[in-house]
Amino acid sequence: MASLSAWRERVAAELDAAVAFWERHSHDPQHGGFFSCLSRDGTVYDETKYVWLQGRQVWVYSRLYRKVPRFRRPEILEAARAGGEFLLRCARLEPGSPRAAFALSRDGRPARLQRTVFSEVFCALGLDELGRAAGEPRYRAAAREWTAAVARWAREAPQELGRPQLAGAPPHEALAVPMMVLGLAEQLRDGGGDDETLDELAAWGAQRLLAHLQRGDSVVLENVSPDGKELPGSMGRLLNPGTPWGRGGRPDAWAPAPGSDAASAQLEWSMKLWWPHAEAMVALLAAYAHDRRPERLEAFQRVADYTFDKFRDPEHGEWFGYLSREGNVALTIKGGPFKGCFHVARALHMCEEMLEELLREG
Repeated sequence: MASLSAWRERVAAELDAAVAFWERHSHDPQHGGFFSCLSRDGTVYDETKYVWLQGRQVWVYSRLYRKVPRFRRPEILEAARAGGEFLLRCARLEPGSPRAAFALSRDGRPARLQRTVFSEVFCALGLDELGRAAGEPRYRAAAREWTAAVARWAREAPQELGRPQLAGAPPHEALAVPMMVLGLAEQLRDGGGDDETLDELAAWGAQRLLAHLQRGDSVVLENVSPDGKELPGSMGRLLNPGTPWGRGGRPDAWAPAPGSDAASAQLEWSMKLWWPHAEAMVALLAAYAHDRRPERLEAFQRVADYTFDKFRDPEHGEWFGYLSREGNVALTIKGGPFKGCFHVARALHMCEEMLEELLREG
């Protein structure tokens, strides 16, 4: 079993390679922002820009610039700033609107709207982190505006997103919403925005998140009823591996869920995707840091070995996103509407931080 220091070096090298891929291929010097639809070798196959991935890449660059000395390079901050300015200029459906588009044309014109809070959440996260990295309050002010809108839609006015409650649809709450709300509130509080509004928002997110712990706290269900009960059918059975992780809250909720069962309606139920593996690495290492049980560390190393062996592209860099159950590459693309510069870099950064902390503690 490799030492913690060896794992720290390996994870750091993987992080450097992943970020380098996006630096080489994703920047748009003409219109600003980032391309996410990248082929295996980094060639752009679609110029559509997805707002949530713009915010995520701004977050990654800004966080690495602020927290990791080797990434404290002017070009990293300038790329983050270019992405942030693109969001401020183009993300809103129209000037003054709290709604952000889901997809934009290359030059920033709205192309598609989703009836969710994903775009607005990641605009807020990215701009808040950019404001901290660049020392410019205007970015953080814009992040607070989007946070206020997200809080209203999540807690009081979901109908403003354009999603009416139809008569035959069972009322339900998806795990993603309270999870994102809690993460957003925690980041803004961590950045010196500790006030009553953020405290209340974080408490709401944590309370709703724990409602998804079901069956004696043995599973984390993706969908539950508004009063925290398990739902019937495929919607109620869905386990979304990778989602229930974190470094705070319930230690027993850190381990990733085992996956969707065979009766799930999810078409990808038997596939292996990049982001659950990335987040499983975070969850298992966090669990080990919490209780120091050797089997947690062994599980982290097994998952990391498999992930680096199967998902990483040794020829062109970064990770493939989609494997068959047998571990064969199903799609050779490196990015698209859902995969961008985020899950890989964030997970590796968090793992590197935890490994460094473990090494300091001895």
